[in-house]
Amino acid sequence: HSKNRFPAGKTSVQLRKSRKFTIEGRKTPEYRIQSIIQNKSIQISIRTERIDTSFHQSRENHHLALSTHQTCTSSTASRLRGALLPYFIIYFINNQVNTINAAVTSQTENIALADKKIYALRDVTGTVESLPLIASSIMSKKIAAGASKIVLDVTCGNGAFMKTKEEAVKLSKVMKQIGELVGKDTVCIITSMEEPLGYAIGNTLEVVEAIEALKGNMKEDVKEVVLELGSYMLKLAGKGDDIEENKKKIEQCIISNLAYEKFIELVEKQEGDISYIKDIRKFEKANKFVYVTKKEEGYIKEIRAEEIGKAACILGAGRVKKEDNIDMTAGIILHHKVGDYIKKEELLATLYTNDINKIEDARKMIENAIVIVDEPVEKQKMILEII
Repeated sequence: HSKNRFPAGKTSVQLRKSRKFTIEGRKTPEYRIQSIIQNKSIQISIRTERIDTSFHQSRENHHLALSTHQTCTSSTASRLRGALLPYFIIYFINNQVNTINAAVTSQTENIALADKKIYALRDVTGTVESLPLIASSIMSKKIAAGASKIVLDVTCGNGAFMKTKEEAVKLSKVMKQIGELVGKDTVCIITSMEEPLGYAIGNTLEVVEAIEALKGNMKEDVKEVVLELGSYMLKLAGKGDDIEENKKKIEQCIISNLAYEKFIELVEKQEGDISYIKDIRKFEKANKFVYVTKKEEGYIKEIRAEEIGKAACILGAGRVKKEDNIDMTAGIILHHKVGDYIKKEELLATLYTNDINKIEDARKMIENAIVIVDEPVEKQKMILEII
């Protein structure tokens, strides 16, 4: 089906079996393609057994390797695939970006090949927290994927890898320098992760919140981050130098439903089931839930993001142990933010799970993660610095 996509010129293609990999319990042959193409840059996508595999060939590299694409359990891509759309295809394909101006992808064996091997070495050599290695791991994937303009959301605080703003600034400066060394315009936006972004924590719950945001029901902290990131993306793309004007353009896209319609187009292009987006009632729901309250009255001083995340993992939204299965319906809905005033026994959070035995530990952790004080507390800023 791809024969007409080959560029003009001398082309020879050889297809051979390389090794086997497992799909849905069955052994299926994987193929590797070797191609010699003169003076052209091409991209080919081959689909087998519901697994989409693709590769991109540059003018400088005439050896093409075909391999399966995998996702990280905590990534946006895996949330879409697991929680929203079982057959949502994850792959990097320039043709899609050029066609609809959007794509969701994750790292593959064809993008930054050495990164996974280096990360494994970091794990066993105690250098996971090495700032230069963190920066190179992040930037290698962006550069390898072909981005010419890069905007990075660098989180810091209780729930982030970088616990302080100073650490985030150091990381951002290194990543920006890497980008500039290879000719990529790079902007790092340092955002706060002292409390969870938005109100939903958990795979399906977060996807639903994102869909609602695209429909215009966007939480204020989410809106602050989205508009800041988006406005700098527009600036780097040459669509406007005035950041505040760019924010207005993005808001208009949300109000007019253009953003929501673009998301539907993206999901449909990557073979997801858009009926879930059009009717969020179709999402599977957890069969157990419990409310969390506190006896204190006062102002919320802290909602410790790391503890909230651990509680969500206990409920099944993430892995506590490597062999654990992820429950896409599990998670937490918060009902307040830092700075809010609450009364005694007022609802603070709702916990969702399919395992009643997990609720009590998670509930205690949530209670301890939310700190109440008598004095008023200033609302937290989400955007801390632009590098």
